Amino acid sequence: MKIRFLSSLLIIALLIVGCEEDNTPDIVINDNSVVNNTEGGNNGNGGGNGTEELFGFITEDTTLDPSITYRLAAATFIDEGATLTIPAGTVIEAEPNGVQNYIAVLRGSQIQINGTAANPVIMTSAANTPAPGDWGGLVILGQSTTNLIDPAEPDDLPTSEVGQLPYGGSIVADNSGIISYLRLEYVGGALNGTQELNGLSLYAVGSGTTINNVQVFQCSDDGIEFFGGTVNVNNLAIVGAEDDSVDWTEGYTGTITDVFVSQTLDGDSGFEMDGFNTDFQNSGGFVSVPTINNATVIGSGDNSRAFRLRAGTGGIFNNVVIEDFGRGVVVEDDTAGDITSDNIPTDLQFTDVSFTGVNEEFLYEDDFANPTPPTQADVISGDSANATGTDVATWGAGWTVGIN
Repeated sequence: MKIRFLSSLLIIALLIVGCEEDNTPDIVINDNSVVNNTEGGNNGNGGGNGTEELFGFITEDTTLDPSITYRLAAATFIDEGATLTIPAGTVIEAEPNGVQNYIAVLRGSQIQINGTAANPVIMTSAANTPAPGDWGGLVILGQSTTNLIDPAEPDDLPTSEVGQLPYGGSIVADNSGIISYLRLEYVGGALNGTQELNGLSLYAVGSGTTINNVQVFQCSDDGIEFFGGTVNVNNLAIVGAEDDSVDWTEGYTGTITDVFVSQTLDGDSGFEMDGFNTDFQNSGGFVSVPTINNATVIGSGDNSRAFRLRAGTGGIFNNVVIEDFGRGVVVEDDTAGDITSDNIPTDLQFTDVSFTGVNEEFLYEDDFANPTPPTQADVISGDSANATGTDVATWGAGWTVGIN
């Protein structure tokens, strides 16, 4: 395995600089060391071939060994042109250093996570008593679309909230690799209110990327967040997110099929959805309009929201089960340039939705005195008897945790 190391000062600089400016950063590599730090002893996994540390830049195609436990010692970057392959059964344990410790798949690189239901790939905390926020999770930076990019300045790329890593472009079918049967545990966190890492952060990831069977378990921020992009996700389980479970912004337009959300840690919204990033502006002139098929969203009975739609977002939702939330579907007209309710019904519609233990099934919040506010019947159609949600007991069997 060949990994180029960043100097300690450069690592710190990459970690503490956020997305305050949308300019591509200069990344300088100051050290060309090679790592193969294997320690003897049986670690209880696979063949017991010891522990190997991961950190720095992976600069060539690399395949991990599932008989080794990998210790994520600091931020690890898959460099442009390189592919990191992670076989079934591989375990990566991250030092509990918060958002200073994460894996980033840089623009133009790939990750191949080849887990199975019997042997998922597990990325978890190395702490003796693990907790949400122990480490920063997995970040993928693609070359697909985001409405932060001005068509008149296509080379002025936005950068990630943590690490200021460039992402985005115009390659709708961009391929950042394959993720199959992955469990991310005790992840997420924030440097401040605008610089955050989620369990799985997808920045302008393209539809050529395959993401199937992913669980985020106990996350200090959002379980999964889409920053633009066109990637499709199948079989997604988010359990115990302290903020939102599923979040999107910046013009995300992919499809999520079969998603299970359980807000066991009193999180915020089950789904929080923005048409664009309100910290900046809708430079691209389009908003998020993804499709969600087969969703079960379970709250903790407090006043949180199952679905919060704002900042001009659209969304097509089919077959949804909502349980134990204070509020079910909340539509907010909160931005003058992009009115969320204008998407109803063509680009914002729920079909076949059931509510159990929900205080307010539908709520409309208006900052602009809409003379014809939408009603529940405008937004939610179909028959609640047809709402079955997702069969997580079947597709999640054997590889997920925390799901009864």
